Amino acid sequence: MINLLYVAAVIAAIAFLILCVSLAMTLGSLKTSLQSVSHTVDGLSKQLEGVTTESTQLLQKTNQLAEDLQGKADKLNTVVDAVKGVGDSVNTLNQSVHRISSSVTTKAEQHSDKIAQVVQWGNVAFGLYDQVKERQPEKSAGWTVYKSRS
Repeated sequence: MINLLYVAAVIAAIAFLILCVSLAMTLGSLKTSLQSVSHTVDGLSKQLEGVTTESTQLLQKTNQLAEDLQGKADKLNTVVDAVKGVGDSVNTLNQSVHRISSSVTTKAEQHSDKIAQVVQWGNVAFGLYDQVKERQPEKSAGWTVYKSRS
């Protein structure tokens, strides 16, 4: 029986040795996997650091662009206000011209008889002037030339 006990102890020792070897192999494989995960996490950490830096720079540039756009929008508002003022001035001028033309038209209609008489007298005056001009002798270099009536 003691032999049987020794055999059982040897089998138990071999089983324990197999268990320890398999456990060591498993832990070695786990160590390799964990090292790979550690390297991957380190790489991700570096990449995230680069992404964070780029994101920070992008946000700063975006803020600068937003400020620049706001300044330009303010300047553009000033230009728009100036153009609106010019438009208002042109509108006022247009209304004034309309009032003056209406007034002139109204006055012309009221005094149309007098205007017609002035035009007739003007035509008579031009006719008389032309007749007087025809009767005056032409002057040439020292000689008086009379027109003959035919």
